[in-house]
Amino acid sequence: MSERGELQRKARSDYVYRRMMISTIAAAYGKSEATIGRWKKAAKEAGDDWDKARTAHVIAGEGVEVVVSSVVEDFMIQAQAILDEIKEGSHSTAEKVGMLVSLSDAMTKMAASAKRFAPKVSELGVAQDVMAKLLEFVREEFPHHAATILEIIEPFGDRLAEIYST
Repeated sequence: MSERGELQRKARSDYVYRRMMISTIAAAYGKSEATIGRWKKAAKEAGDDWDKARTAHVIAGEGVEVVVSSVVEDFMIQAQAILDEIKEGSHSTAEKVGMLVSLSDAMTKMAASAKRFAPKVSELGVAQDVMAKLLEFVREEFPHHAATILEIIEPFGDRLAEIYST
């Protein structure tokens, strides 16, 4: 791998797994923020979305169900407030019907989005979690192989992100 390719891989790893800001990564590697941004954009165009991989990594730690449940719960609190306004507000019947139709549409879209979002990110999150557990296992049980497995796992993580992010 070229020196530039190695820096790009490390920058991606810092962004995804360490959740570093682009400005911090740029400073760490002596590159401009624009350069790191171009690497990120080029990776996305090639099918490796750093943001999706980062989200998947976060979710792998917390569990996709927790994140999706939190979003849906917040939405439902807002929906209840709208329903209360419909019941108690001084809106005309036509306005109330319009509000109910809009709320129903929003609820349908929310449910569909949650359903579509969770499986894709969940698959990548599980894959990344398994890789982390494998690395931990090797470090504990076969420490003499830790450097070798790390050399393999990091680029394989990039490959997984390409597979599950497209």
